[in-house]
Formats: sequence, structure tokens, C-alpha cells
Amino acid sequence: MVDAMDDMAYDEVGETVESLTERIVALEWDQFQRTENEGGRASCQGNWPVFRQMRSSQFLTWPPDLLASYRDDLVEADRVGRNLVTEKYARMMASTAPVEYRERIEPYIPRLSADRIARQERVIGVQVAWAAAFRERWPKLGMAMRVLTTAEDTPEDTSFETYLRGELGTYSEATFARYERMVDDWSAAGRNLTEATVRNTVVMGGFADLDEAEAAQ
Repeated sequence: MVDAMDDMAYDEVGETVESLTERIVALEWDQFQRTENEGGRASCQGNWPVFRQMRSSQFLTWPPDLLASYRDDLVEADRVGRNLVTEKYARMMASTAPVEYRERIEPYIPRLSADRIARQERVIGVQVAWAAAFRERWPKLGMAMRVLTTAEDTPEDTSFETYLRGELGTYSEATFARYERMVDDWSAAGRNLTEATVRNTVVMGGFADLDEAEAAQ
């Protein structure tokens, strides 16, 4: 199931991709439980199995050094009273609720440098292209995904592009540098990160592969 560059790789203290993923998902779940919504607690905040499946599907594609760095981000956030999951959703509001974002959120979250924003946008461009290619090959599975681009955002629907931009903006510089390198490595190898992530999702859901999941839609 794991589609990292080396699925048996270990980090510097001997942790596997799988063990690091489990730790990260648990840390994110805890922060997700402490994320407050204006309309009250969201139903997805009570659905641990789906949360675990969706987040694990992503992290199981990452190399150990990136996983360890993001784990450290989450641990440090807890230490200083910062909630990266809350911040991720807050950053998305730059597109979905821009006035509220400018007035109530932007002044209170870490500001990203122009260089960091430019690097993020380059990575986002690569990943949006991967997601579009995935949708062309597996259109039924693609229909179940988020809308693709920020231009399609509404107050009710957040696109893949906007979600990714919000998430990347919460990473430390060390974590983002490793993430950037991973995307470059996958691109150079002609591989598609969206395809690998969704493959993990459907296998965890009981399908043999993407083709079987596509046929079942």
C-alpha cells in the first residue's frame, strides 16, 4: 500500500514510514478535536476512521525525513499553544471568506515571506497538474474529490488547490524544504503524488487497486 520512494526506509532513530504516520495522524486528530467552528462542532470531527484513512493515505507517500520533520512541527505547536490544523483552515479562508480573513485572521497568524509564497505556488502548480491528470485517467474517482482550483472555491466548497495552499502554509521552513524536495523528486521520476495518495485511500477502503475502485463507482 505504501507508495513512498522507499517504503522500508527508516528515519534517523529507526522509525518506519508507518510508525511515523500513526504518530502524526494522532497528533493532528488531537489538534482537530480542539479546532472550533463558527457553526459548532463539525460532524467529521467525530469520525476517526475516515480521518485516519484520509490523512494516512497522504502521509504514507512521504519519506521518513519529511514525516519526522512534520511530526516535530506538530509537537512544537502543542508546546507553544499553536494549532496547525486550525491554522490550516484559517488560511483557506483567504479564498473562501477573504474579507473575514483580512480582518480577523491574517493579522494573527505567521506571515509568510515572498520567497516562501513563490516556492509554495510552484509546488502547488505541480500538484494541481497531477490532480488534473488523475481525474482524466480515473474520472469517476475524480468526481468524488474536491473541486480542483481556487477559482472554483465557494463559501461551502474548498478546492484541492486552496486546501493544499492552506496546509503548506502551516509547515515550518525545514518541513516545507523537505516537502518541496519530495515533489521535485516525484516529478523528476515521472510519478504522480495524487495517484499514489488515492491508491492508498482505496486500498485502505478494501479495493485491490484504482481500476477496481473506479469500476465500483
